[in-house]
Amino acid sequence: MTLHTRRSALRMLAAGGAAASVGLPAFSQQGEAFPSRVIRIVVPYPAGGTTDQLARAIAQPMREVLGQTVIVENKPGAGGTIGTDYVAKQPADGYTLVFGNSGPSATAGLMRKLPYDPQKDFRPISGVVRVPMILAVPADSPHKSVAEFVAWARSRGDKVNYGSTGVGGSSHLFSEYFNELAGTRFQHIPYAGAPPLVTAFAGGQVQMAFVTGLDGAAMVQAGKIRYLAVASPKRTPVLPDLPAIAEAVPGFQAVVWFGVLAPAGVPDPVAQKLSSTIAAAVRRPEVSKFLTDRNVEPWGSTQEELGRTIEGEIAQWGPIVKKFNITV
Repeated sequence: MTLHTRRSALRMLAAGGAAASVGLPAFSQQGEAFPSRVIRIVVPYPAGGTTDQLARAIAQPMREVLGQTVIVENKPGAGGTIGTDYVAKQPADGYTLVFGNSGPSATAGLMRKLPYDPQKDFRPISGVVRVPMILAVPADSPHKSVAEFVAWARSRGDKVNYGSTGVGGSSHLFSEYFNELAGTRFQHIPYAGAPPLVTAFAGGQVQMAFVTGLDGAAMVQAGKIRYLAVASPKRTPVLPDLPAIAEAVPGFQAVVWFGVLAPAGVPDPVAQKLSSTIAAAVRRPEVSKFLTDRNVEPWGSTQEELGRTIEGEIAQWGPIVKKFNITV
C-alpha cells in the first residue's frame, strides 16, 4: 500500500468517529509512524497558571494512549504571543503543539500586529475546556454585588485598579470592555501571568480582576479573594451560586476556551490522531472531575468545532475592539 493510499484509508476510518480513531496508526509527512518521539506541548504562560494546569492535566493521559513521552514546556511573555509565535515557526509534524486560548490564539491580533497569523499559521486540534471568566474582588471588599461595586467604582473615577495576566491577553480585553459597558475607569496593572496576578490581588494591590476558577480556587478557599459574578451570558451550572454580570451590566459576557493547536500544514492523519487522543483524555473520569471541581466545563472538541469557535470569537470581538479602540 502506498503512503497516499494509506492516508486516504485513514481519512475514511477517521470519519467514523473520534473514539474509534484513537487507536489508528498515523504517519508524518516523512512517512514515519506517529508518534515515534517526544511530543512537546508549549504553554505560552508561566508555570502554575490556568493554561499550565490544563495542559498538565491532559499530558499524562496522552502519554498513556500514544505510548510516547508528552512534556509541557513553558515559554511565557507578551501576553502569550512569544510562545505561540515559537510554535508557529516549528515544523508541521505534530511534535510541537501550543496549548492556546482566546488571547494569543484568536483575539490578540485584533489589538496589535502579531508576528504570526492566528488563523493561517495554525491548525486547530482540540478544544479542551470552555471557561466563564469570574469577576473577583478582595475578600475584605465591602461590595456584595456587581451593581454596588460599579456604583462605588464610578464614584472613585480613575483611582481604582484592575489586574490582568498581561498586556493584550484575554483578561486585559475583557476588563477594558467591562470599563466601557459599566462606565467605570479602572486603571490597568498587568502582571506576568496568572500566579503573580492572583498573589498581587490577594495582597490588595488591585481592586478587581477577571480570573478563572483554576486561578482563583486556592485564594477563595484561603479567604483572600471573593467572587462577585460570572461572565457567561446567563447563570451557569458550573458556578450555580453566582449571578451573571449581564444582570447588572447588560450585554457583557466573557467566556474563553483553552485548547491545543499545531502549526499549519500538519498532516491530516497526525492531526486526527492528536485530536481524538486529546478528546479522549478530557473524557477520562479523573480529568473531567479535575476540571469541573475547578469551575471549568470539559469540552474535548473536534478540530472543526475549535476552528468555528476561533472564527466566532474574532467576529464577536473585532467590532468591539474597533468601537472602543482597545489597543496594546
